[in-house]
Amino acid sequence: MSSAKDGVMVILSSPSGAGKTTLVNLLSKNDKFEISISHTTRQPRPGEVHHKDYYFVNDKEFKRLINNQEFLEYAKVFNNYYGTTRTPIIDSLNKGKNVIFDIDWQGADQIKNKKLDYKLITFFILPPSKKVLLERLSNRHMKEKLIVEERMEQFERDVLHWINYDYVVINDDLNSCYLKIQKLINAEINNGSKDYDAEYIRNHVEKLTS
Repeated sequence: MSSAKDGVMVILSSPSGAGKTTLVNLLSKNDKFEISISHTTRQPRPGEVHHKDYYFVNDKEFKRLINNQEFLEYAKVFNNYYGTTRTPIIDSLNKGKNVIFDIDWQGADQIKNKKLDYKLITFFILPPSKKVLLERLSNRHMKEKLIVEERMEQFERDVLHWINYDYVVINDDLNSCYLKIQKLINAEINNGSKDYDAEYIRNHVEKLTS
């Protein structure tokens, strides 16, 4: 049974290239926050460390975890599996740690549907424009034009899920976006007033999808 001393769950989702992983890393520098480390079957990117950024496993091991019902959520994204195991999350929450999830909308839906007895706050991160997103993806995948095209096509589908989140935040300036998320989390935890303009967000989404 959850208590007032338990931690809260904070989900950050976004289309690829909108900056959620950078924001998650910034939030985790607060002592009361820790990142949920996902399992994945994708190959490590340069600089990524096993047991720190992800648990890198093969398809066979991932499917074993699925069959043992060890995942709180999992999804297949761009032909690779990603998933969060239940036990370490529950342990951290019971110790009063706030857990941040860097997951897509599929994983967010699964966690919401689990209806766990812990406070859950969800954020969807959007780019300021499709032009900026294309630039970010092109810089990340400089030699892979097909990957950039695939990510942009996926963006058109992913952005439609914004409506299922508590808050949508536009990552125009990284520090401003981080501070906005931090203030909203604090307001949620402490029942404070929230500086959030839902109509502005709705208009921004319409521009991105038009």
